[in-house]
Amino acid sequence: MKLPYVLAKRFVAGENLTQAVPKVADLNEAGIKVTLDLLGENVKDRSTADEMLQHYIELLEGINSQGIDSSISIKLTMLGLDIDRDYCRDNLFKLLDTARKYDQFIRIDMEGSENTQVTIDLFKEAFQKYGKHVGIVIQAYLHRTKTDIQELAELGADVRLCKGAYNENERVALQKMSDIREAFKEYSAILLSKTIYPRIATHDEELIEWGKTYAAENKIGKSRFEIQMLYGLRQETCKQLATDGYNVRVYVPYGTMWFPYFTRRLKERKENIWFVLSTMFQK
Repeated sequence: MKLPYVLAKRFVAGENLTQAVPKVADLNEAGIKVTLDLLGENVKDRSTADEMLQHYIELLEGINSQGIDSSISIKLTMLGLDIDRDYCRDNLFKLLDTARKYDQFIRIDMEGSENTQVTIDLFKEAFQKYGKHVGIVIQAYLHRTKTDIQELAELGADVRLCKGAYNENERVALQKMSDIREAFKEYSAILLSKTIYPRIATHDEELIEWGKTYAAENKIGKSRFEIQMLYGLRQETCKQLATDGYNVRVYVPYGTMWFPYFTRRLKERKENIWFVLSTMFQK
């Protein structure tokens, strides 16, 4: 798998934390916050889920000892959601105990639509107990998001809004990009007006410019929200936004289980495929 990983290096910061830390430090130096994302999903046995929990705990400890400006993102299926809901909740709470110990923050990532309801339910349980130490991701393209976003905003949840990265059918999700953009704008406006510090995650220039204009027109200060992007995509834009006074965060994935993440990035934009092909034989 060495050759494919060379290609994936645009989007993946390393196969272990040691390789990822210098990239995080470089982003911090540019005034950009980071969320570290240990790659993997859909763990099917308890021994592996226990291993993943320990990796996550060590990641929080590593961030603390390295002194880098980073939170972490987790997938509940890595903590055993596909095995047993209560087992997963217990693992999540153990991890959040560590986050609270180090005054850290954990973002619960959103996975396929079959897990949306249970992910929101577990987030609510965690939020009730751990408050500021936990947040959630919501995907704008899901039909159900119109209800979910209102409920989470009223709850005062820390929400990261993204378009959505999974292949969902038309019964579950919007299919046209124009419709997804309009939904994203509607939900962003709700978060900006009703929550303390929303996280707006997009590489879409139209949405970035809309968000900046909406905030300015409604007298929402640059310090009141965060623009988020993924490692390897529009890094110069991230630096310029930070220079312009916006709060910017980059999701930095790492780990050996990078292949599903890598293929999702290639499917998102044809430009990503051309970039990989153009750098295939560069030294």
